Amino acid sequence: MALAAPLVLPQFPPSRRGLASGAIFTGVGLGIAASGTLVPVLMRAGLAQTWFGLGLLASMLTIASWGGWPRKELLRPYPTGARARRRQPDLLALYVEYGLNAIGLVPHMIFLVDFVARGLGRGLGVGARHWVLFGIGALAGPLVSGRLADHIGAAAAMRLALFVQAVCVALLAVSTIPLSLAVSSLVIGAMVPGIVSLTLGRVHELIPHDTGGQREAWGLCTTAFALGQAFAAYGFSYIFARTGGDYQLLYGIGAAALATALVIDMLTGRLSTKRRRATPG
Repeated sequence: MALAAPLVLPQFPPSRRGLASGAIFTGVGLGIAASGTLVPVLMRAGLAQTWFGLGLLASMLTIASWGGWPRKELLRPYPTGARARRRQPDLLALYVEYGLNAIGLVPHMIFLVDFVARGLGRGLGVGARHWVLFGIGALAGPLVSGRLADHIGAAAAMRLALFVQAVCVALLAVSTIPLSLAVSSLVIGAMVPGIVSLTLGRVHELIPHDTGGQREAWGLCTTAFALGQAFAAYGFSYIFARTGGDYQLLYGIGAAALATALVIDMLTGRLSTKRRRATPG
């Protein structure tokens, strides 16, 4: 997640990088879709055998892709200015937004199936169907997001994505009709890997022509996302237990996190515009 895209994308022309990053992160969607089919099959043999099978598959994929890494990029040192650029206000805001985005996605990633199956009393079969919709969205999300970024720019596409995510997460806080569940599952499934592609595109916009700086900034983005996920997983589990299983409260908090990220993005954009206007020449 931290190395693959920043190393591969410089091999593509700028006009095609949105689509290329979408193709890279389609792998996340493939993994989500595979989890609904491969893991249940492996579980028939036992838990230890399931882990062994997943490890074997990961090893095979690693061997298959080993020769595809661009060696020159791996050996290139970071430029001396990369550390200073990674602290620019727009990048710092991006790290916070990406961490908040991770928080907003956790209710779907952890509680969606349980919410449908137990919370709404509709059974595991119906819950699994919504997880399939989530996986279908995850397959298409990176490519759609990448193409959108190619057309309107990563900054505008990311702002739109934050708004759409906030709406679709909030939807489950106020509505549990089948259409709301289906739309929310599909769209948020698309956004799980889609926002990764858009954030990477935004890093490339903020640090152009600097592979080392892009790689370092992307590593910090990945760390922020992981911290957001970890914080939300523990925090939401605690809230869930303390409230006696209030799923809709979790979706409300997730939507608030996404809305906060959108506000930060809009304020940062305005401040950046003012700085550019104030800079002579």
